[in-house]
Amino acid sequence: MQQIISIVIAIAIFLLLYFGLPETFSQSGKLMTAIVCAGVVLWALEPFPMGLTAFLILVMMLLFNLAEPEVVFSGFASPATHLVIAGMMIARAVNETTLVKRVSYFILKKWGGRAKGLLGSLIIVQQIQAFFIPSSAVRATLMLPISSMIVETVEAKPGSNLRKMIMLGVAFGGNISGTAIMTAAVGNILTVELLHRFAGVEITYFQWFLYTFPLWLILIPAIWVLLIKYYPLPKNEQSFPRVKKEMKLKLEELGPMDKQEWKCLIILLFVVGLWISQPLHGLHPSVPALIGAAVMTMPGIGCARWENVVKINFNTVLLLSVTLSMGYALVDSGAVATLSDYLSVGWFLSLVQTPLTAAIIVIILTQVFHKMISNVPAAVVTLIPITISLAANADIDPLGMAFTAGLTSLYGFLLVVETMPNLIVHSTGLISQRDFLKPGLYATVITMLATALVASTWWKIVGLI
Repeated sequence: MQQIISIVIAIAIFLLLYFGLPETFSQSGKLMTAIVCAGVVLWALEPFPMGLTAFLILVMMLLFNLAEPEVVFSGFASPATHLVIAGMMIARAVNETTLVKRVSYFILKKWGGRAKGLLGSLIIVQQIQAFFIPSSAVRATLMLPISSMIVETVEAKPGSNLRKMIMLGVAFGGNISGTAIMTAAVGNILTVELLHRFAGVEITYFQWFLYTFPLWLILIPAIWVLLIKYYPLPKNEQSFPRVKKEMKLKLEELGPMDKQEWKCLIILLFVVGLWISQPLHGLHPSVPALIGAAVMTMPGIGCARWENVVKINFNTVLLLSVTLSMGYALVDSGAVATLSDYLSVGWFLSLVQTPLTAAIIVIILTQVFHKMISNVPAAVVTLIPITISLAANADIDPLGMAFTAGLTSLYGFLLVVETMPNLIVHSTGLISQRDFLKPGLYATVITMLATALVASTWWKIVGLI
């Protein structure tokens, strides 16, 4: 029944927009806007798998001839798509070894004996993974067995502060893990791709890190302090010698690093080195990722078997490719230009003339928009073209506004559906949507204030705004 209601709502939204949008929208603009909004509803309510919804949007764009076939299919040919594909392959190859487990066990053995150290370890492990595993969903998935084992080891009871702190540490830590590493989140990759396509602005791996690492350094301890303070623990739940003992046993079971782990580590460092040195060689980040995926599966050289590494989640590929094509078609149909014209009222354009004010407005609007459009790729692909068009109408540099919108889209803490780490942690059944609400609200406010602080200081120094 819920599935039928969700489909009916999506159809109603489509019809309402198609017949209700003013005549200033072109026919193709009306259709494209209606399709996008109906698709967003389907993504949010999930009567179908996300990949199937993306596939339906692709078919509708082709049936209604909303853009040239080359535009509709261009998302599949985008370097961003191949970066994500290679990233998922690398993640599977890494998971073929015990390298991630070894690092996780080592950190937890060192700091996991007390509540503060345990929470910090769960957050930090995902930040380290972000350098090598270009998917927050994969990072959160890799953390689930470890966090579930910890819940069992420390005997964290259902509904207890300890259990909530551990599970939200994984979810919130996953959400901020994509902040400073361009390849660590689909939203980052889409932001860079759309800025290049519609504004002619190139952002390298190093530039993204330069712009965002102060924010990252603020958010890591801020989220840690938030969860420690929000979930006070009795004294008997603040020390966990069993965790250290368990991690020590796990490391002993693994033994010393084997040949496959060393190969994996060397290849990962090589790929990261190529990403960092992008200004020197000019290769798109997808190229080092593809090289890494290829080398990792080469017989005798690599650390994983091709037939295992190639089993990636095609739903993610469809989702990314179609959302990119959707963004391109939104622009081609004239819908973005019309929407930005409506938003380009005098008082609004005068406000965004000041870079800091523009950044703060974009932070607030993006968070509100993200609550309505829970899917991060859909939010980014919708927002970035509009902010670029608004910047053009205001005759200002689009980089600051578009970059702020893309970055802020990563931070969804309030609702389970806002980000993949939230969904993955919630899927364990160890935590409910209600448990996200209050700490999620505080985390949202923290990220908004931290982003505004960095915008008013560091971004001015490095010339982002």
